[in-house]
Amino acid sequence: MTISAPATTSATALPFRDRGPVSRAIITHLTDDDHEVTDHTALAADAVASSADIVRDDDLQLALFVLYASAYGSLPQLDADREWDPALLATRRVLEAAFEQALRASVPMPELPEPTVDAVGRALFALAAADTGPSLSRHVARKATREQAEETFILRSVYTLREADPHSWAIPRLQGRAKAALVEIQADEYGGGRPQRVHAEIFARAMRGAGLDDTYGAYVDDVPAITLASHNMMSLFGLNRRLVGAIVGHLAAYEMTSSIPCKLYADGLRRLGFGDDVTEYFDEHVEADAVHEQIAARDLAGSLAEDHPDLLPDILFGAAACLTVDGWAGAHTLESWAAGSSALRPRVSS
Repeated sequence: MTISAPATTSATALPFRDRGPVSRAIITHLTDDDHEVTDHTALAADAVASSADIVRDDDLQLALFVLYASAYGSLPQLDADREWDPALLATRRVLEAAFEQALRASVPMPELPEPTVDAVGRALFALAAADTGPSLSRHVARKATREQAEETFILRSVYTLREADPHSWAIPRLQGRAKAALVEIQADEYGGGRPQRVHAEIFARAMRGAGLDDTYGAYVDDVPAITLASHNMMSLFGLNRRLVGAIVGHLAAYEMTSSIPCKLYADGLRRLGFGDDVTEYFDEHVEADAVHEQIAARDLAGSLAEDHPDLLPDILFGAAACLTVDGWAGAHTLESWAAGSSALRPRVSS
């Protein structure tokens, strides 16, 4: 199967389709001035009640993704005047509550350490070291085809073209040591004042170098619900002030499991003949994230737990959720490839 760029859309049309009645109603509310607004809050409540697995539910995860995109401003086609629309917020709350409940029920929680910088740092490193599931990066390094490498870029694009943004919601919600540590990490993510070094922009260049479309949202139609769920989980943690511990824990786990995989991705891309413009993003993260993991585990998560022991359970939950959900997403990809299939959703003809 050859991956082709998505079809060109008008300036006002989203580059992807709905996946069911809830996402359809949300998209319509945020893009169509003339259409009568459907009671999507009731639709969402019914859909949540009947969903077998909200984490992998295409309609509900796309609905959440679009609602969060309105807050980020990542899709200019969404009406900015409706960002705080009460009906949309009510629907988002219904979906968020069910999504969070599903995560808390299915993510295995480690034993809580003492709320000290040293103990929390050691606990987070132990949690990351215990994550021994199948490695997508190792597969890319050793076995992936060029087409599978392209699929990897497409799957990563939902988050990485907006890299660091979900975690930045925590900056105004932190104080003191934790705030300083987060800003130090995020300053690197945003290029240290150099626009061309913003990590999301480096990834966009990599996509272009691989012959892919770097427009945000261009491949949303292609990614499965579990990929949307991984990004939505970050947004859930970041956008809800009561979950500041979870977004901090998520960032710690994310940084602690990035450096070695990025080296493997870079090795695999070179094996497949991609140039420096494609490998640069991963090369950048080999060194940067080796530094970030120490700051995130101790100075950010550890100091937050020490200053606010009540947040310790959510810090560990956020870290465990990061490893668990990204593990599910990686397993989906590897299982699809092992079966001789694409990890992407099939495109629906117009």
